[in-house]
Amino acid sequence: MSTASFPYHLYLVISEEACLGKDMIKIAEQAVKGGVDLVQLREKNNTDETFLLKALQIKEMLDKYAVPLIINDNLNVAMQCAATGIHVGNSDIPPSRIKFVWPACPILGYSIEYIEQLEKSDAQLADYLGISPVFSTLTKIDTVTEWGLSGITSIRTLTSKPLVAIGNINSNNAREVIDAGADCLAVVSAICSAANPGAAAERIRNEIEKSSR
Repeated sequence: MSTASFPYHLYLVISEEACLGKDMIKIAEQAVKGGVDLVQLREKNNTDETFLLKALQIKEMLDKYAVPLIINDNLNVAMQCAATGIHVGNSDIPPSRIKFVWPACPILGYSIEYIEQLEKSDAQLADYLGISPVFSTLTKIDTVTEWGLSGITSIRTLTSKPLVAIGNINSNNAREVIDAGADCLAVVSAICSAANPGAAAERIRNEIEKSSR
């Protein structure tokens, strides 16, 4: 998948936990109205039944806005809710397995945590690469590399795949992360935990639009 066929710029990664007790569907809808154009549902600790219920609820809302839903690391849920795709990390379901079970998967995302992954077949199978984390974050503490801006720039020279940057992304650093080579920004706390998720999304989206890229 080329950057031309991955037209997304602001990617919300959402979970009940990240929403701090607030209504997850409402937060996602406010974020979409503020400029989010791709949403990933990440519920690592749910049963498949609970995860699927949440996925169907959020997808019903997203469909009204023609915003795609990506499911985090649960192939059964992704297929059962007819999600637009799935995102996995280095210790999740391998992309090769996803392609075997779900050959028609529209979008397959894969997180890059160390540079050598770029040379592996799983990275080659992915439609976009998640650069995780760009900056250290309490949301994800089991990471290998903190990439920083220079890491994004390095990866940009090594692949033409769309790059989705994640890890403590907010309105203060959004523009420089795009300028460094990212095509899309994935955001968790800066939107999910914000007092006004819609306004938070709009601020980040505005910074993306100001980028020189």
